[in-house]
Amino acid sequence: MTRLLVLNCGSSSVKYRLYDGEVVLDGGVVERVGEDGGPADHASALRELLDRLDLADLSGVGHRVVHGGTRFAAPTLIDDEVIRAIRDLVPLAPLHNPANLVGIEAVRRLLPDVPQVAVFDTAFHRTLPEAAARYAIDTATADRYRIRRYGFHGTSHAYVSRRTAELLGQPYAGINTITLHLGNGASACAVAGGRSVATSMGMSPLEGLVMGTRSGDIDPTIIFQLRREGGMAVDDIDDLLNHRSGLLGLAGVNDMRKLLRRRAAGDPSAELAFEIYCRRIREYVGAYYALLGWVDAITFTAGVGERSPEVRAEALAGLGRLGIAVDPGLNLGTGDRNIAVPGAEVAVCVVGTDEEREIARETRALINR
Repeated sequence: MTRLLVLNCGSSSVKYRLYDGEVVLDGGVVERVGEDGGPADHASALRELLDRLDLADLSGVGHRVVHGGTRFAAPTLIDDEVIRAIRDLVPLAPLHNPANLVGIEAVRRLLPDVPQVAVFDTAFHRTLPEAAARYAIDTATADRYRIRRYGFHGTSHAYVSRRTAELLGQPYAGINTITLHLGNGASACAVAGGRSVATSMGMSPLEGLVMGTRSGDIDPTIIFQLRREGGMAVDDIDDLLNHRSGLLGLAGVNDMRKLLRRRAAGDPSAELAFEIYCRRIREYVGAYYALLGWVDAITFTAGVGERSPEVRAEALAGLGRLGIAVDPGLNLGTGDRNIAVPGAEVAVCVVGTDEEREIARETRALINR
C-alpha cells in the first residue's frame, strides 16, 4: 500500500495531492471555503474531495501544520494528545493552526482507520542551536510567553536543500547550503549537513527578509514610536507591519512581476523597493556564509526565487570575492539547475520547491517505520 494523501488546509482553501509512491495521481486546490459560491466549511470541502478521489489502499494522510512550537521536532502520528498540543499552540499561529486543526479533525471523522501524520513547518528548524533560537531578552519572560525563534517554511527548506545536494551529486550530510525561499513570504536558511542552523523568520513569519506585504527586520523602537507618537493601536501596528509593508508599502504593489515592469519603466519607487529587497537578501547571504564557515551552494526557490533572474542577479551582485558569481546566460534558463559561472567556488542553484512531496516523503517514512 503506497498511496498517500497530502492536505494543506488554509483559512479558506484546501490544497491536496494524492500520491502512489512518487507518482502524483491527482492534486489541486478547493477555494472559497466558507465563502459565497464555495463549500460551506472545511468539513464539507473535505467530504466532497474524499468522495471524488480514488482512495483505495490509502496508507496515510499527511497534514501540513504550521506551528509545532518546541514540542514537535519531527513528523508525528496524530492522536488526541497531539491535537490538544496543536490547539495549545494556536496563540503562536492564530491564522494557521486553527485551519490545520479543522482539516485534521474532519479527516479523522471521515477516514477513522487511516493513519494521520502532522508535518510541521517549524520542525526542520528545531535543530537551531540555542544561541540562534534565543532572543536577548529576560529569560524568564521569554520562557513564560514562549518567545524564541521558531522559523518557518521548514518543509520547503528541507526539500530544496536535499534536492540541491542531489543536483550537485554530493551527499546531503556533507554539504553546506544557503536556501532562499522567495515568494510573497520569504525566508533564508543556513543548512549544514541537512540541519537548519540559522533562519531569518523568527517567533513569527514577520522577521527577516523584505516580503510582499511584510516589513521583515525593523528596529523595535518603530513600534513604540507608532504607539506613543502616532497613537496607533497594537492591532493597527500589527496590520501595518504584516499587511501594508514590504514591497506593497514601498511601491504600492506586492507582486514582483508588476514591480519589475514598473522598474523597467523608470519608476523610482519601484527601483528603490527592488534595491531594498535585494540588499536584505545579500546581507543574509553574507551573514550565513560567515556562520557556516564555507558554502557549497546558494539555492533560490519559490515564486520569485524560481522565476526572477533580475532578483537572483542583483541579490548576489558583488560577491565574487566569496566565490559567488551568477552566469547571465544560465540565469535565463529554466528548470532545476546550477547558474553559477563555470568554475565558481560556490554553486548557485535554482530549484523548484515541492512542499507537498516533502510532506509525502516524511509521512511515508514515519508510517513505514
